[in-house]
Amino acid sequence: MEIVLQCFLLALGFLMLVKGADWFVDGAAGIADRFGVPQLIIGLTIVAMGTSAPEAAVSITAGLKNNAGITIGNIVGSNILNILIILGITSLIVAVAVANSTIRYEIPFMLFITVLLMGMGYTGQKISFWEGIVLWIVFLFYLGYLFVMAKKKQEDQSQEYQKLPIWKLLLAVLVGLVAVVWGSDITVDAATALAKGFGLSERFIGLTIVALGTSLPELVTSVSAAIKGKADIAIGNIVGSNIFNILFVVGTTALIIPVVFEPKFLIDTFIAFGAGLVLLLCVARRKKLVRMHGVIMLIGYIAYFIYLVM
Repeated sequence: MEIVLQCFLLALGFLMLVKGADWFVDGAAGIADRFGVPQLIIGLTIVAMGTSAPEAAVSITAGLKNNAGITIGNIVGSNILNILIILGITSLIVAVAVANSTIRYEIPFMLFITVLLMGMGYTGQKISFWEGIVLWIVFLFYLGYLFVMAKKKQEDQSQEYQKLPIWKLLLAVLVGLVAVVWGSDITVDAATALAKGFGLSERFIGLTIVALGTSLPELVTSVSAAIKGKADIAIGNIVGSNIFNILFVVGTTALIIPVVFEPKFLIDTFIAFGAGLVLLLCVARRKKLVRMHGVIMLIGYIAYFIYLVM
């Protein structure tokens, strides 16, 4: 019965994370829009960071509870899942076009910061406060790049947020924030209990179950975009999320508490780098992901999962 209860709590935590992030983004974006904040700034900050809210909440909560295996496992596992599972499934549904800027700049940048994370973890077996500052400095440079790129496409990306009363927007922000924070607490506790109950490591739970749960917003966004014939946003969503996960989530967590980086995570981070390299090689020539690429990615994740189990 204890295992069943923890599974239920884990599912409840995931639901609170996903819906909470959704409400928070809608409310915050609506308030910013009402006060005349440009749509471009809203998209680059509130909306973009909103998809990483589950990872951020879970990682910070796990760090504060000294569950280091879940903290790094959640981020690295999410980045692997985002590419091999989410893009794999999306490209099985429909061919996914890739922008030139994504191939030339964003995917290589994602690979660079993955190596940076690996180097930080290898040198001190933890991500320290000062390394968190370095990640945040790189993050600010990335935001600057996004601003320049988005400015060029501003006319194509205009978006009007629903004109709700200000009190409803404030309520959405408050309820969303409570749901994300509370959901992350429930998720970490349930995942830790399950790891102990099944004799599994926090690393395994963080890299698989928690990573999948916190990647649900990206999964829903990418697959629904593919079904609606807008699959071209899928890769940008995934690559951007992976960059945010490392720079914003790990960086922010390290500013609050040192993030322990177990030696085994070097292999997982290397696999995250390998997944990004596979993505780059798949799209470099044809500038799109096709069904065969999806099959390769899913087989790659199955192989990785077998490695984790063994």
